[in-house]
Amino acid sequence: MFSLARENFKIAFGSIKGQSLRTILTVLIIAIGIMALVGILSGVSALENTISGSFSSMGANTFNFQRYEFKSQRQSRRERQKINPVISYRNVKNFVDNYDYPFTKVAISFYGTFIAEVKYENEKTDPEVRVLGANEHFIGNSGLELESGRGLNYFDIENSNSVCVIGSDLVKALFEDVNPIDKTISVRGSKFKVIGTLKEKGSTFGNNQDLRVIVPIQKARSIFTSPNINYTLSVKVEKNDLLEGAQEEGIITFRNIRGLSPVEDNNFGIERSEDLINRVAENTETLYWAAWIISIITIFGSTIALMNIMLVSVSERTREIGVRKALGAKRRTIAFQFFIETVLIGQFGGILGIALGILIGWVVSYNFDLAFSTPWVAMIWATSIAFIVAVISGLYPATKAARLDPIESLRYE
Repeated sequence: MFSLARENFKIAFGSIKGQSLRTILTVLIIAIGIMALVGILSGVSALENTISGSFSSMGANTFNFQRYEFKSQRQSRRERQKINPVISYRNVKNFVDNYDYPFTKVAISFYGTFIAEVKYENEKTDPEVRVLGANEHFIGNSGLELESGRGLNYFDIENSNSVCVIGSDLVKALFEDVNPIDKTISVRGSKFKVIGTLKEKGSTFGNNQDLRVIVPIQKARSIFTSPNINYTLSVKVEKNDLLEGAQEEGIITFRNIRGLSPVEDNNFGIERSEDLINRVAENTETLYWAAWIISIITIFGSTIALMNIMLVSVSERTREIGVRKALGAKRRTIAFQFFIETVLIGQFGGILGIALGILIGWVVSYNFDLAFSTPWVAMIWATSIAFIVAVISGLYPATKAARLDPIESLRYE
């Protein structure tokens, strides 16, 4: 039995090799369908991983006050009917003074600039460094981790000390062979002593999260004096069961600070990292369905194409089938030969499609700074689908070949 199966495999390989052009075209047809499935799913997965990772950097059990709700930020200017006022320093200062919910830490921060040039002795960066003013709770609330040194503390903030915490890419750019701790850097002509460095965070949609300098908020306010600076409030709750209550209390407090009456809508946004991740999951689910629909249509076409090609192969090899039957080959042997041939072509197409799909996903992820991960689920589905396509496409041609009359087959020209 095993020797017969091995012989059928040899015959199938020989037939595939002897019809190389037809085989290549068939493999490509199947590969296109599998490539569409793996490529789209891997791209969507990379997008979801990147966005989820970006939102989860807010930190666990954390909610933020910002100028607009996330859904409002996605609306066009024409759709937006209400322009919310910026969150001013007076707003955040009043919030810190009045919000006293237990087991919470309130971080305040703002971006002074996105295009700072940072210098250390004879080294300097390109003008692409972000400078943040923040209080002592910002690093912990934002899910950031220290690589070395320490973060900003209460005394740094109260005394407006000229100290800073820097990102990992700044360490690489300015302190290649030097320990950056206690070294002095220059930002906009102001000197800051480096007291800590952050662990690598990576890029999100082309925005480098490791090219940043975090300085005490009052010191930053003395350097960056642009009007209408928009601040961000971040509240971290130490206990999970207190999160809902802390958020409700925070909304009430901030509404009072804004001077809103009970009938007025919020003129600010509040978001939790979990809410944003769930919303992203809902949006990417549509993309997943689109990927499956496109792939199924393509794979259905591949099934028909493979079946037609195998039927043509049966017709062309009618005389060969007649000779094999005359020599004693049974129906199931003939059927198994053509079935194996179809399965092999299907698997070749599946392997090529998976490779091309992963390549497409990687290229998209690389060009758009997405967090690419190997799409194992998509690969398993693709392998299974390629096998199913081969089985469905091979059953009828194999059955037709097995049922050919040996005498009529020998007469076939």
